Amino acid sequence: MAPASADSAAPSPIVALARRVLHIEADAVAALAQRIGAEFEHAVELILKRRGRVIVTGIGKSGHIARKLAATLASTGTPAYFVHAAEAAHGDLGMITAEDVVIALSNSGASEELLTIVPLVKRQGAKLITMTGKPDSPLAREADVHLDAAVDEEACPLNLAPTASTTAALALGDALAVALLDARGFGTEDFARSHPGGSLGRRLLTHVSDVMRAADHVPQVTENVSMTAALLQMTRGGMGMTAVVDANGTPIGIFTDGDLRRALERGCDARHATLTEVMTRNPRHIGPDALAVEAAEIMERLRISQLLVVDADGALAGALTTHDLMLAKVI
Repeated sequence: MAPASADSAAPSPIVALARRVLHIEADAVAALAQRIGAEFEHAVELILKRRGRVIVTGIGKSGHIARKLAATLASTGTPAYFVHAAEAAHGDLGMITAEDVVIALSNSGASEELLTIVPLVKRQGAKLITMTGKPDSPLAREADVHLDAAVDEEACPLNLAPTASTTAALALGDALAVALLDARGFGTEDFARSHPGGSLGRRLLTHVSDVMRAADHVPQVTENVSMTAALLQMTRGGMGMTAVVDANGTPIGIFTDGDLRRALERGCDARHATLTEVMTRNPRHIGPDALAVEAAEIMERLRISQLLVVDADGALAGALTTHDLMLAKVI
């Protein structure tokens, strides 16, 4: 009998434990969906109605999740910042105003540091949203709105280390941030303005006009030239293509290195062929005001390396290549 394959063999204890952790945490997140209802909607409405900011606080592992939630809210249109629960009791409460909303995270709902500052938050006039795993906890009872993030068990074999509970809180926080994003009509350009650095900002804010080669630097020929003349122009242009324009300079076609290869595969004689025999008519194009990522999407979908840029009047405004997009770090 042939030996069992590696795929059919029982998983090692390490693999089995890892899978168990992932299943427990996935189940914990899935269970949250059944509990999203009126309280969640109330939390969203409460934040939207307040003129101040959202202050997110927590201690320990919940503090780490709170810090991430504050960052997610801030980057998706809801001004927010993190205040460490312990530091809040030593002066940082001065950051909180009557128009703010405080979101307090605690799985037990009994964190001493949070319970210490709750009366002071209320005294300030701020509203309190709590996210706990114990709906009957002291922190939950003091909340204007309580979000239930309870889990059946931690993924830790000892059922002690915060694992499934922090994953659930993280997911519930993301759900809150996304619901607020949608309610505010927060769009792509808004997102780009809060992420100007790095590749994300480049991808979202760069327009075709920023990366294209202007028409004066794009090789161009008329359709009545020979294939040889078009090849010479394409070589001088260094773009692997030449635009084909009419007498008014309006693009009517394109001749690329791909067109050349296909023509040669058909047995075309480059010395005697005319451009009309080998060029691509009515090529795909894009406007200069479009986002560069749109050009990238067109080129990837159509599997082309060059794209003409045409202005609102139909005139050739320029062209760009995948290399241009790569240099601009759009792709």
